[in-house]
Amino acid sequence: MARTDEALRSDLLRAAEAQLVAAPDGDVATRAVCEAAGVTQPVLYRLFGDKRGLLDALADAGLERYTQRKAELEVSDDPSVDLRRGWDDHLAFAREHAALYRLMFAPRPWASSAARDGLTVLLERTLSRCAAAGMLRIDVPVAATMLLAANVGFALDRMADPDAVGTSEVADTLRDAVLDAVLVAPSRRGGAADPDGASAAARRQVRAQLEQGASDALLPEESALMRIWLDRLDHDRDRDRDRDRKAS
Repeated sequence: MARTDEALRSDLLRAAEAQLVAAPDGDVATRAVCEAAGVTQPVLYRLFGDKRGLLDALADAGLERYTQRKAELEVSDDPSVDLRRGWDDHLAFAREHAALYRLMFAPRPWASSAARDGLTVLLERTLSRCAAAGMLRIDVPVAATMLLAANVGFALDRMADPDAVGTSEVADTLRDAVLDAVLVAPSRRGGAADPDGASAAARRQVRAQLEQGASDALLPEESALMRIWLDRLDHDRDRDRDRDRKAS
């Protein structure tokens, strides 16, 4: 019985991943992939276009696996706890699927995989929950960029030096440092120890709740006006920061 295109794609991706894991240089040969999958090279080119298309599809398959793994993680009432757990699980995924992880995140010329964008979306969901809870110190896209850069960078760095000592301790220290930079510490929420961070977090909380439609007490035009006020307060904060920076 002839295999469907879906079955052929699955077989080729499975063969490509097996070769990727076994290859010391992290590369695959299309001829060997086709032989392992029991098809001719024209079939691979028809389904993936070329070797680059095959690698992009394999990277996206890694994203699907990662997304499924994230969906199975327990979601708590505290999004900051989920953020911390997500960092640790990200590193665990990198250790367990090192070859696939490198394909997903190491720079490849002309790659068009959506793996990094997909992870950013997952991370921003949790960060939006942090914002809605009044925990976020900086804007969601900025926080996502910082966290993902640190998480991915550390994972790739450890792969380059797998025998490095103190990996777990360094990972925890880096995680806590980045989280401290993007989140308002629990002891500071509502306190005066960090008034700028707390007030910025409060504005992000209101804005996130407006975006999520958490309340139907406001008319659409009132919600729009609230966003204008929040933007104005953020603008004033940025202006004051620029002035203080120039004064110093």
